[in-house]
Amino acid sequence: MKKILVTLFLVVIGVVYANAQIYDPIKWETTVEDISENEATVVITALLKPGWHIYSQFIEDGGPIPTSFTFKEGTGYLLSGTVKESPEAVKAFDPNFDMQIAWHKSKVRFSQKVKLTEPNVEIAGTVEFMVCNDANCLPPDEVSFEVSFASNGSAGSTDMEGNEEKFKEEETFGGESGSTDGPIAASQSGNETLWGIFIAGLMGGFAAFLMPCIYPMVPLTVSFFTKQSKSRTKGIVNAIIYGISIIVIYVVLGIFITMVFGASALNEAASSALFNLVFFFIIIVFAVSFLGAFEITLPSSLVNKVDSKSNRGGLIGIFFMAFTLALVSFSCTGPIIGYLLVDAVSKGSLMGPAFGMLGFSVALAIPFVLFALFPSFLREMPKSGGWLNTVKVSLGFLELALAFKFLSNVDLAYHWGILDRDIFLAIWISIFSLFGFYLLGKLRLSEADKENITSLPRLFFALVVFSFTIYMIPGIWGAPLKGISAWLPPQTTQDFDLNQITYESLATSEIDSQSSGKKYADLFHAPHGLNAFYDYQEGLDYARKVGKPALIDFTGWSCVNCRKMEASVWTDPSVLNQLKSDYVLISLYVDDKTELEESEKYVSSFSGKRITRIGQKWSDMQASVYGTNSQPYYVIVGDNGKTLVPPTAFDLSIQKYGRFLQSGTEAYKKKYNE
Repeated sequence: MKKILVTLFLVVIGVVYANAQIYDPIKWETTVEDISENEATVVITALLKPGWHIYSQFIEDGGPIPTSFTFKEGTGYLLSGTVKESPEAVKAFDPNFDMQIAWHKSKVRFSQKVKLTEPNVEIAGTVEFMVCNDANCLPPDEVSFEVSFASNGSAGSTDMEGNEEKFKEEETFGGESGSTDGPIAASQSGNETLWGIFIAGLMGGFAAFLMPCIYPMVPLTVSFFTKQSKSRTKGIVNAIIYGISIIVIYVVLGIFITMVFGASALNEAASSALFNLVFFFIIIVFAVSFLGAFEITLPSSLVNKVDSKSNRGGLIGIFFMAFTLALVSFSCTGPIIGYLLVDAVSKGSLMGPAFGMLGFSVALAIPFVLFALFPSFLREMPKSGGWLNTVKVSLGFLELALAFKFLSNVDLAYHWGILDRDIFLAIWISIFSLFGFYLLGKLRLSEADKENITSLPRLFFALVVFSFTIYMIPGIWGAPLKGISAWLPPQTTQDFDLNQITYESLATSEIDSQSSGKKYADLFHAPHGLNAFYDYQEGLDYARKVGKPALIDFTGWSCVNCRKMEASVWTDPSVLNQLKSDYVLISLYVDDKTELEESEKYVSSFSGKRITRIGQKWSDMQASVYGTNSQPYYVIVGDNGKTLVPPTAFDLSIQKYGRFLQSGTEAYKKKYNE
């Protein structure tokens, strides 16, 4: 049993760790072999991190971009035959493209024979490729290679241009050919999402520890390990195993959720009306439970059955003790776990539920292990009392407020217009006002609250809650509220916006004339007085007409990071000035549910699915052209729609985004004005 637990734990941690650490999953190496007087072989090797694959040169149309090689024209050599790949590609089902595709994992060797016509030879070229895992793909990329060698058998320096920078994980914009900033930015965005889920889980775990169902159990559990064990060392080891068991139980739950929903469902959840409405009602139920209306409990027969196995002793008994804790405390931890899992699923990340449960379980396990290591700390623990119920009710208020984010996602995607920004803020202001009065003892929700007095800690927490409430009030009239902008509906949904009125008063007649008659202008509205287009072709035609580069903004109604970028980066004067004067902005909403005209509906050659909605159209474009489905994603293109500089994704660095825009204008001028 010990081996099983340890193995399972290591597997779980290994899977999570591997998914967290990937920034760039591929590395290229170039070597020269079989050098003779008349012939040599150039070998280009791709090394892939676990879980990622690269596609064969020989794949069917309608799938991903195949790996391809282009050799620059040069003297001293002639190509002999075609590029060979070894080992033979494995043909398997790829969930990203919903078809059987030939791919390579781990390591693949591409070789090209050359006939030598001169003693000293330099060979250069590029390799174009696409890297994917089972959940998503990085944008198509291209790197350069160069090798020099002599026919006497000595090889010179070799280089794969762009890879050194790629593995340093630097994020500069512009640069030379072979730059790989786009893929790095895209993968970092997904990585930040996973760590955000992990941190949320960590916070949820520490909050769960302070619940009435868990906190009082700490002294009893620790005493069992320290007093019932034959030695202190044995007690500490048992406590550590107990903590590991807690982590394994909850992480397996997260992986189970992923298996139940599947990768495709997780990716669609963020904008699905059904998902978000179900999530909304689930979180409301959890919140009402925490507020004291009822308790969510598991069947007592299940709890008793598991608890009976904890008496068996040994490692099995310790594991079932941890399992019993999970079941007994479900009335307190269930709503927290439920919200964490719902939030992780809604972010569309394949490993999100596992990461959330890893954070939750680590935070829950740490106190038990810590108190077992230092039993004297038990005397310093605050005694159980009414304050535990206060923590529980406080979490109920927070969950009640957060539930409306899921309802907002549906409202925005389907243009219901029910939960506009000012209505959303009014609801939050009301909830947090009641929360503040509860902390002051002016609002009692149960018998347990009657004995609560306004202690000093409650007073300070009430000050924080009321301060936050007052901070939100100006938002009713359009104040940006940058600190929480990511959680709010877009400012363009505000019914009465003094901030927008200011922008409109500064707008020129030229911008007004540009804005009239634009496609989808009745559905979408750009923030900060920006003049945006919402149809790719229409925006590109206008950019060509006025002689400016176009900035394609792949965004979404439910995209939290998109709102962060708009509120924190786009509002910077230098960035906003570039967006207004140097670019034609094309904002494409990938999760909008508006039906396309019948003449615009089509079957995607990329995914094989029928495209019937605006969001599907732009999502299909982003995936098929740029090889990614994460938002925000920014692409600068020229007159012909070709990318001018490597795209970038979510990054709150104003300086980096400013350099990204500047590099785009410089590339445009160099290409079209020379």
